Amino acid sequence: MRKSKAFLYNALLLVAVSLIMRTVGIYFNVYISNRIGAVAMGVYSLVGGIYGFGITLATSGVNLAVTRLVSEALGREQPGEIRRIMSRCVIYASSFGLLAAVLLLTLSETIAYSWLDDLRTIRPMRLLALALPLISVTSALNGYFTAIRKVYKNAITVFAEQCIRTFFTVLLLNALLPPGIEYSCVALAGGAVLAELSSLVIMSTLFLLDRSRKSKEKPGGGRYVGRILGITLPVAFSSYVRSGLLSVEHALIPSGLKKYGASTETSLAIYGTLSSMVFPVVLFPAVFLTSFSGLLVPELAESRARGDKARIERIVSRIMRLTLLFSIGTGGIMLCYARELGAVLYKNSAYAGSYISLLAPLIPVMYLDSMTDVMLKGLGQQFYSMIVNIADALLSVLLVWLWLPAQGINAYITIIYIAELLNTSLSVGRLLTISRAKPDFVNWIIKPAAAVTGAVSLARLFFRPASLYSKAALAYAIVVTGLLYILLLSGLFALGKDDLINLRRLFGEAKTRRGGP
Repeated sequence: MRKSKAFLYNALLLVAVSLIMRTVGIYFNVYISNRIGAVAMGVYSLVGGIYGFGITLATSGVNLAVTRLVSEALGREQPGEIRRIMSRCVIYASSFGLLAAVLLLTLSETIAYSWLDDLRTIRPMRLLALALPLISVTSALNGYFTAIRKVYKNAITVFAEQCIRTFFTVLLLNALLPPGIEYSCVALAGGAVLAELSSLVIMSTLFLLDRSRKSKEKPGGGRYVGRILGITLPVAFSSYVRSGLLSVEHALIPSGLKKYGASTETSLAIYGTLSSMVFPVVLFPAVFLTSFSGLLVPELAESRARGDKARIERIVSRIMRLTLLFSIGTGGIMLCYARELGAVLYKNSAYAGSYISLLAPLIPVMYLDSMTDVMLKGLGQQFYSMIVNIADALLSVLLVWLWLPAQGINAYITIIYIAELLNTSLSVGRLLTISRAKPDFVNWIIKPAAAVTGAVSLARLFFRPASLYSKAALAYAIVVTGLLYILLLSGLFALGKDDLINLRRLFGEAKTRRGGP
C-alpha cells in the first residue's frame, strides 16, 4: 500500500508542477504577444513550424524506445540490461540530433527564401538549430525516468527549464528591442536555446546520480540496436511525414489567407493569433491529462509483456472514461467563457475570444485523441498510429491548399474539425478493438454533456458577463462553474470516490509486483 501511495504521490506531484508550469507558460505567452504583437508571433510561428520538424528529426522516436525497452526489461526483472539500453539510445539520439542541427543550419536560408517567403526567419532558425542535439539527448533521458516511474525528476527539469526560458527571453527582449520583428524572434529563439541547454544539464545530472541505473547485475547479451530501430523507425517515419506535412500546412496558411484577400501583415497576425495565442489556451487544461499520459506507456507496455489482457482492458476503459468526463466539462466551460478569456488574456487581439469559442467544442475530441495515441503506442500499435497520422496530415494539407484561398479562416477552422474527427475515430476504434474495452455512451458522454450544460447555465445566472472582464473575477467564475459541474456529475452518478480508488489500485498493481519505490 505504501508503494502505491508513493506512486500516486509522484504522479500528483507531476500534475501540480505541470499545472504551475503551464500557467506560467500561458502568462508568459500573453506577455510576449502583448510585447511584440500578433505579426511577430505569426513570423515566429512560421519558424516554429520548421523547428518542430527539426525536433521530430532530432528525437526520431527515441523517447518511446527508451520507455518501452526499459519498462520491458523491468517487467522481465532484468535491470542489468538498462545500462546497455541507455548507452545505445543516447548514441542514437546524439546522432540524429547532430544531423538535424546540420541540416537546419545549412538549409535555413533556402527555406526562408523558397518556402516561408520571409527573410526575417533566417537568424531565428539558425539559432534554434543549436538546440536540436540538446533536445534529442534530453528526450532519451526523459524516457528513462518515465519508464522507472520517477517522473518527478522530469518535473524538476521542466520547472527549471521554464524559469530559465522566461528569464533569458525577457532579458534578450529588453536588450534587442525595438529594432524590429526579426530581433523579437531572435530573442525568443535565444531564450529557447538556453532553456534547452539547462534542461540537458539538469537531466544528465539526475541520470548520473540515479541509483536505479547502478544495478549490480551484469548486462546480458541482448542485442538492442535492432529492437531500438524496430520501435523508432515506424514512429520516426510517421513523425517525419506528419511533421513535414504540418510544416507545409503552416507555410500554406498565411499564403492562403493572402490569396483570399488579406494583406501580408494581416495574414501573419491571424496566423499568429491562432497558433500562438488561441491554441495554448485551448490546450492548457490538458495538462491534467498529459501529466498522467506519460505513465500509461510503461504501464501498458509492461502489462502487454506479461500478457495481462484484463489489466489492459481496465486501464483503457478507465482512462477513456476519465478523459471524456474531464474534456467534456472543459470544453463546455471554455465555450461559456470564451469571449471573456480572449479579452482578459489578449487585450491587443480582437479575435482571440471568437477563435476560442469556435475551437472549444472540439476539446473532447482533441484530448481523447491525444490520450488514445499514447495508449496505442504503449500497446505496440505505433505502425497503425503512423498510418492514421499521415492520413490526417495529408488530408489537412490538401484541404488547406484547395479550400483556404476560397473561404479564408473559417475554412481552416472547419479543416481542423474534419482532421481531428477522422484521426480520433480511427484511433479510438483501433484501441477499443485490441483492448476489448466496451464504451458506455450514457456515462461517458451523455451524462457529462448534461452536467456541463446545467453547470454553465447555473453559472450564467450567478455571473453577469460585464463583471467578468478581470482576471480574478473570471478565474473565480470558472472555478465555481467547475465545482458545479463536479457536483452535477456526482448527482448523475457519473463520478464518485471510487474513481480515485480504482486509479490508485490500477497503477499500484504493477508497482507492488515490482517491489520498487
